[in-house]
Amino acid sequence: MTDFLLELRSEEIPARMQAKAREDLARLFVGELARAGIAAPRITTYATPRRLTLIAHDLPQATEPVREEVKGPRASAPPQALEGFLRKTGLTREALTERDGVLFAVTEVPGRETATVLATAIPAIVRAFPWPKSMRWGTASLSPESPRWVRPLQGIVALFGGAVVPCEVAGVTSGAETMGHRFHHDGPVTITSAETYVETLRDAHVIVDQNERAAIIAVGAKMAAQGAGLTLVEDEGLLAENAGLTEWPVPLLGRFDEAFLSVPPEVIQLTARVNQKYFVCRDGAGQLANAFVCTANIDAADGGERIVAGNAKVLAARLSDAKFFYETDLKTRLEDQLPKLDKIVFHEKLGTVADKVDRVAKLARWLVESGVVKPSPLQGRGLGEGVSTATSVPADSPLSPALSPEGEREQLADMAERAARLAKADLVTGMVGEFPELQGLMGGYYAAAQGEPQQVAEAVRDHYKPVGQGDDVPTAPVTVAVALADKLDTLAMFFWAKQVPTGSRDPFALRRAVIASARLVQENHLRLNLAAAFDRVISYSFIDEFDKFEEDASRDFIPHLLDFFADRLKVQQREAGVRHDLIDAVFALGGEDDLVRLLARVHALQAFVTTEDGTNLLAGYKRAANILKKEAPVTSKHIAETGEEDPLAMVEDPDFAPVVAELARTNREARDYDREPAEAALIAALDAAEPQAEKAVEAEDFAGAMAALATLRAPIDAFFTDVTVNDADPHKRAARLALVARVRDAVHRVADFSKIEG
Repeated sequence: MTDFLLELRSEEIPARMQAKAREDLARLFVGELARAGIAAPRITTYATPRRLTLIAHDLPQATEPVREEVKGPRASAPPQALEGFLRKTGLTREALTERDGVLFAVTEVPGRETATVLATAIPAIVRAFPWPKSMRWGTASLSPESPRWVRPLQGIVALFGGAVVPCEVAGVTSGAETMGHRFHHDGPVTITSAETYVETLRDAHVIVDQNERAAIIAVGAKMAAQGAGLTLVEDEGLLAENAGLTEWPVPLLGRFDEAFLSVPPEVIQLTARVNQKYFVCRDGAGQLANAFVCTANIDAADGGERIVAGNAKVLAARLSDAKFFYETDLKTRLEDQLPKLDKIVFHEKLGTVADKVDRVAKLARWLVESGVVKPSPLQGRGLGEGVSTATSVPADSPLSPALSPEGEREQLADMAERAARLAKADLVTGMVGEFPELQGLMGGYYAAAQGEPQQVAEAVRDHYKPVGQGDDVPTAPVTVAVALADKLDTLAMFFWAKQVPTGSRDPFALRRAVIASARLVQENHLRLNLAAAFDRVISYSFIDEFDKFEEDASRDFIPHLLDFFADRLKVQQREAGVRHDLIDAVFALGGEDDLVRLLARVHALQAFVTTEDGTNLLAGYKRAANILKKEAPVTSKHIAETGEEDPLAMVEDPDFAPVVAELARTNREARDYDREPAEAALIAALDAAEPQAEKAVEAEDFAGAMAALATLRAPIDAFFTDVTVNDADPHKRAARLALVARVRDAVHRVADFSKIEG
């Protein structure tokens, strides 16, 4: 077994492309070898800014000979069939083998040298490589058929064992020579084998293992920060990016002017990270320090002083711009920015951002006034540092404990509407124009600086949350009202406009909006009727600034949106460990859009079906359901024995009297017989369990409803053991089928057990 080394050296490969490039190189290589019948037991890949490397371990020297056999027609087949088979195989009649009267084309494919296979595979891999962006270069670039690579390809190292695998791509021929570090090593580096590749390049000041480079940066940056009495703000994405930008990483600590700390810390961190790829640091109090860590690609003779000075100068220019934007934005109040939102199109079919703001403000107020979002003590995080800026609510503050419940709700509604109207104003500020990632956050800072109540400022800051699966879910009432209103408006309006997700396409992130809305509702225990909320959005909506929706505007989209909501919620619950069949069992009941109640039912069902009582009740239910399924045509002719009065008994129309009398007589005959003990016991058990389960469901005590149904387990078992349901007497048969239907219907008060597996 022999190792194979492939290094594709080029000009700088963008750091963001390197991880995927390593995966693609391994995938394409394994595929090329598989087509030749060679398995690659183990693959190792590396990436640096200037090279993409693959080492395939333990490859055979040659492929095994292969004997291929293709079955043909019978020897006695018509000449036309034989001629067609010969054309297909390219053989003559004499070359065919006959067995049991059937002709076979047998060919022996000799083994191939692995080096020959590799020589063919390398150009194929380069041609097929799926770079997100690639380029042509040199004279060959005049032809659209010329090879493409992420940057001009400069060298190929291809060694099988110690021998060069000869190949050529875009005028670059393979060999055993590569280049070391751009500044620390002069001249070519000769590679002797895959086994010595990593260490040979290390001697040339190139660390080819991206994980090793990342570890060097992580440790070096922490040590540099600690040496200055600071703590590094860790960032895995930035760490990987710095590892992808260097071949010989050297972390260095630098400083910037303390005056820039007047800018919000998130702005400084984003400026350093996005524009300069720097880490930032915190001081002993946890506040952002005027320090950064950059990663040099050279071991400088002066210890990096000039490198640090140059980077500090560039960062100062960036921070000066940020400080200018921030101070300029503060001169204009957020509410004075609102008219500019009329000039920003939210969507061509849905009007402007100002239209959306108006809808969200009204919906946020409705969520409070309808009691969905209730007042509660607000203890928000301080802007910027995740620490509360107030330990209590001032007596003269909105939501003061001195207010009556009605006054408190009114104050909360006013604050929710105010926050919603200011929430999008920062979209037209200079800072958000420069850093769109800061939308919401900057609005919170500006609102706080301009004297808005803390709860309003926090709602402006956090109204986009939760953004992703791991993001925090707001709990402050003002923030919850605005965040939920924003997401419900987005869902309702895009579904109204028929801009719904299709397949893998979701350009308006509506799936994410559903999950975010569901998390807000679940974690804050909001009792929300989704259909009513979506209906409200339509009643508040404008097509454009002149044309308001009519009150009877189409609500046909609402059932589809509720189905979409249900589908996404099923996915979320499956990811949370809830069995999919139990989710289906509850959703199958339909008509439920109170997510808190719905999920409580799902979780109670999951806890119940794993018990012995749950397993046995499910078995009894399935037996009952199967009987009813077979006997549906028969039972449909009779009045079900539900224990309730005949619904036709109240019909007073004389024309119905004969029908009512006949149905009543048939019903009495069906009941007037001596019941079996097990039959009577089941009726008694149902009489006791049904009202208990119904009462528990009404009280949303779904565990209690399950417990009530669990009392049916033994009576159901005894009934099916001791009683013949399909009795020869039609009246007994009808009554017993009706009793079986009662069992099914009682269980369906909690969930559709037919959807449960097992």
